[in-house]
Amino acid sequence: MRSERISRSTAETAIELKFDLDGTGKTDIRTGVGFLDHMLTLFAKHGRFDLTVVCNGDLEVDQHHTVEDIGIVLGQAFNQSIGNKEGIERYSTVSTPMDEALSTVSLDISGRSFLVYNVEGLKEKIGDFDTELVEEFFLAFTRHANVTLHINLQYGKNSHHIIESIFKSFGRALRIASTINPEIEGVPSTKGML
Repeated sequence: MRSERISRSTAETAIELKFDLDGTGKTDIRTGVGFLDHMLTLFAKHGRFDLTVVCNGDLEVDQHHTVEDIGIVLGQAFNQSIGNKEGIERYSTVSTPMDEALSTVSLDISGRSFLVYNVEGLKEKIGDFDTELVEEFFLAFTRHANVTLHINLQYGKNSHHIIESIFKSFGRALRIASTINPEIEGVPSTKGML
């Protein structure tokens, strides 16, 4: 089973997370940040991951630590779940429309952490959610998942739709890249390791 359970407690957040890479899209997500709950549910549903997240964060300060730390723990859980990477597809590129918005996510399970985030024109807030935290979430994820992730917004007007398109693309791309292909022998790298 490619799954992982992680507990992480700091002075800013206490997180319990369970991630199943080969799931069906079942979720139980309670972060204290409603918009993040919605996005993580979309990510898991469209990636067909089983995901449980319970977070008690210092929301009296702001949402930053909660969002960033969940990105960290999800990245760690993915990195541990993917195992030795033998037989995985490794790469994927997925575009997902959400009404007027279209985003593309390209992913490489490379063992190298890198984020390219080309998303312009978001409103400062969606409800009480700070939209600048979307980039912080993906920075934290890539650093701890050891993946290369390119997020490009082609176009869009509604900030909710734009971010929803991104999270759906992210889930779909991660599922494809981590899929085991029986035609691939060993690790998909000329170096012999990822």
